[in-house]
Amino acid sequence: MAKTKLPKQAEDFPGWYVEVVKQAGMAEHGPAKGSMIIKPHGYAVWEHLQRALDDRFKATGHENFYFPLLIPMRLLEREADHVEGFAPEVAVVTHGGGEELEEPLAIRPTSETTIWNTYAKWIQSYRDLPLLYNQWCNVVRWEMRTRLFLRTSEFLWQEGHTAHATKQEAVEETLRMLEVYREVTEDVLAVPVIKGRKTANERFPGADETFTIEALMRDRKALQCGTSHFLGQNFAKAYDVTFLNKEGRQEHAWATSWGYTTRMIGGTIMTHGDDNGLKLPPAVAPVQVVIVPIYKTDEERDSVMGVATRMRDELAGGHNVRVRLDDRDQHRPGFKFSEWELKGVPLRLEIGPRDVAGDQVVVVDRAEGNKKQLSTGEAIASIGEMLDGVQRTLYAEAVSFRDANTHEISSYDEFVEGLEAEGGFWRGPWCGDGECETIISERTKATIRLLPIEAEDPGAACMHCGKPGTERATWARAY
Repeated sequence: MAKTKLPKQAEDFPGWYVEVVKQAGMAEHGPAKGSMIIKPHGYAVWEHLQRALDDRFKATGHENFYFPLLIPMRLLEREADHVEGFAPEVAVVTHGGGEELEEPLAIRPTSETTIWNTYAKWIQSYRDLPLLYNQWCNVVRWEMRTRLFLRTSEFLWQEGHTAHATKQEAVEETLRMLEVYREVTEDVLAVPVIKGRKTANERFPGADETFTIEALMRDRKALQCGTSHFLGQNFAKAYDVTFLNKEGRQEHAWATSWGYTTRMIGGTIMTHGDDNGLKLPPAVAPVQVVIVPIYKTDEERDSVMGVATRMRDELAGGHNVRVRLDDRDQHRPGFKFSEWELKGVPLRLEIGPRDVAGDQVVVVDRAEGNKKQLSTGEAIASIGEMLDGVQRTLYAEAVSFRDANTHEISSYDEFVEGLEAEGGFWRGPWCGDGECETIISERTKATIRLLPIEAEDPGAACMHCGKPGTERATWARAY
């Protein structure tokens, strides 16, 4: 329920984002600094997103398991690059039961360490491989600057952890799961992404390669939407995970891990929302259709509610639509229109006495704001098609916005000036030197969001240092 007017996106995008998350009933800050309470409207989006992912995980042969939240520090410290990368974010339990613990326990920032310690017991032979497992859980990373959904000290996610007999199998798995993330992000959340790999500076700690999907938000900042990591044999060597291969030789297993989080609820809000609130894709909208009855007298109420109730029951029962009949008498129709618009419901059906008399209903499309009259029968019969249309419209609008804000770099000065004035994605040649990358990032506050999965000839010298270009990099300021 809105209490104050939303800030304009163009004037205060961060303020707009926080207010729309709160006023639309998605989430609010928790009592502990940096924590978040996900409210029912927000959690329902996560449930639909979780189901879309989990169905695809199972279709690709993965099973779910669960590992403990607490990880002995000795396990975390055995993979040097991994612990170094996560050290600033790890929360540590030092006391329990009123006493100091003999060994501190890390609250999981991710689970590679404890899982690969266990895989050492589960894997003995090539016949035990592959292990294709996934975990739905919460993790804690001690963030200094937090924002609801996008970056909180505790968040929900899934983390896949697979083990393979060969490098080729592991690489194929890494890219397969990246494609699952792309499919869900684009087809379910209607958020267009580009796929690529991270630079060495931006890789997941302990990975040989990190692959990513990146999207552009309405404020022209990038958002990392999901990552899939080829871990090589690093964790297998750290935790002594070996197996007897087909040739009868001992070999270390090959590993992947991949994760997708509740930050994508925030990403969906920032991709589609407008000055009036959320625009939720029908695939994840908790309420896909809201019916708002309009009446003044008791007699009008009886006739209007009779039609509205029948339509609700037909949509929910015969068409499997997530539908809500807003029969609250304490609020006027105009209030209800604004509230459901704020909450991002894809379609609104308005029914008044004249509509009942004419056997019709007014349909309002949240994506484009279109309003049209249909017979009640036509509205019911075409509701699925209309919802599909909203889904397609949101995706098409987001693609157009991204493409309009993707630029080619012709010079370093143009890049710096354009980034400051316009934001967006900037693509151009780079020398591949991590020091050059760091200098550019420090000066511009932009990072290389991705490189092509398969290296491409950049066709020119590095846009910054002038050395021969080795990569074609996509830069942006990001969340």
